[in-house]
Amino acid sequence: MERDVLIVAGFGFASAATAESLQDVYNRAARDHFVTALATAVDKAVHPALTALAADLHLPVLRVDAAALQTARTLTQSQRSATERGTGSVAEAAALATAGSDARLIAPRHISADRLATCAVAIGGQT
Repeated sequence: MERDVLIVAGFGFASAATAESLQDVYNRAARDHFVTALATAVDKAVHPALTALAADLHLPVLRVDAAALQTARTLTQSQRSATERGTGSVAEAAALATAGSDARLIAPRHISADRLATCAVAIGGQT
């Protein structure tokens, strides 16, 4: 049985992030990948900037709960993310948590030019 490959762009961002912030960092992280879904922390999933990006890209937004964020092993170790969310990178953790148990990062955390958003891309479903 063949599994569907998931390529997920995970996001972490400040409340002040704009659609332009998210588009900028998405373009940096996902430029060479065929992304199939976006992901972020549950409380950020309905942020207007993210919902606008998802609509523009015609992609679903997957919600990641705190426990899943905290158990994902991230390459990046941001002190701020660790303090506020219990993970080294919300973007990396969201991507990994939603891409599946065999997920791996194919684009580690990128930061938007205005420093208000991060994005990482993970792939899963290959085993």
